[in-house]
Amino acid sequence: MKTTLFDTPLAERFGRARPIGRGLLVCVTIALATTFIADHYGGPTLLYALLFGMSLHFLSEEGRCREGIEFAARTVLRLGVALLGARMTLAQVGDLGIGPVLTVVVAVALVIAMGSVLARLLGLDRDLGLLTGGAVAICGASAALALSAVMPRHETHERNTILTVVGVTTLSTMAMVIYPLIAGALELADAQAGIFLGGTIHDVAQVVGAGYMISEQTGDISTLVKLVRVAMLVPAVMVFMWLFRASRQEEGAATKVPMLPSFLVGFVVLVLVNSMGFIPEAVNEGMSTLSRWCLVTAIAALGIKTSFQKLAVVGWKPVILMALETVLLLVVVLGVVMLGGLGT
Repeated sequence: MKTTLFDTPLAERFGRARPIGRGLLVCVTIALATTFIADHYGGPTLLYALLFGMSLHFLSEEGRCREGIEFAARTVLRLGVALLGARMTLAQVGDLGIGPVLTVVVAVALVIAMGSVLARLLGLDRDLGLLTGGAVAICGASAALALSAVMPRHETHERNTILTVVGVTTLSTMAMVIYPLIAGALELADAQAGIFLGGTIHDVAQVVGAGYMISEQTGDISTLVKLVRVAMLVPAVMVFMWLFRASRQEEGAATKVPMLPSFLVGFVVLVLVNSMGFIPEAVNEGMSTLSRWCLVTAIAALGIKTSFQKLAVVGWKPVILMALETVLLLVVVLGVVMLGGLGT
């Protein structure tokens, strides 16, 4: 006799979910704790979650929490990236004008390409150069997680992701303090400062903080420019999928990168739906908050899966790589703003 889902004993169904629940609960607890610390004492939430997770690395080496940690590191991560689409609309992009948009497109493409070149010059993997270049050029830790999700899995994959998240979060925090001082020293107009900050600082939260340090107009413009960079995540992910799918086919690997992952489809759909005004303001805020929680939870899971010993063997070269990529982005955007007359 056939059985359906509803014929399955309730205890058995809960028993299947319990292995995921244990590990997921650990990651959520870390997210709650680190968010509380960041909100009350300052500092980057994602970096706190990563470090807290790394201190609990032993949980990834035994069976009871492993499934839940994997679930948080992959499924929860992809949900958080998809929900980023609720932050922006097509109208916001149009309001900026063609100049800032072209600047963002060129800068993103250049930094990612140069990331690969610089990695080779430093004796590092091309994959790490592409990943760090994408994180620096687009939207920091969120981009690192999204791009990592479509890159081939190998023995250094998770270590590269953690390194990128740590490096780009640290550099973004430093940029939030230093870049407004640069804008002031160069006597940039509010609109110019907004394009500069939005086009160079890595994470969205730090862009908002730096922009509104100067003025409300600078904060508004910097946030819009930053959202255009977030939108570049879609073509970047598609290029990465094409690039690594081809490399896997050449290697004859059994597993392949999917042509169109669901989280990317979700991102695009949310941008379009939000552009048509179908998402109420309260729901939009809720989705943005949920996205943030998902990303913090996923970072905690990635931290748990990584040990300090594995990071220690890498050395300073990845840090130098991300610093060079950050300086390149700074020079390109600031050069266009000052020499090209953007925002004047």
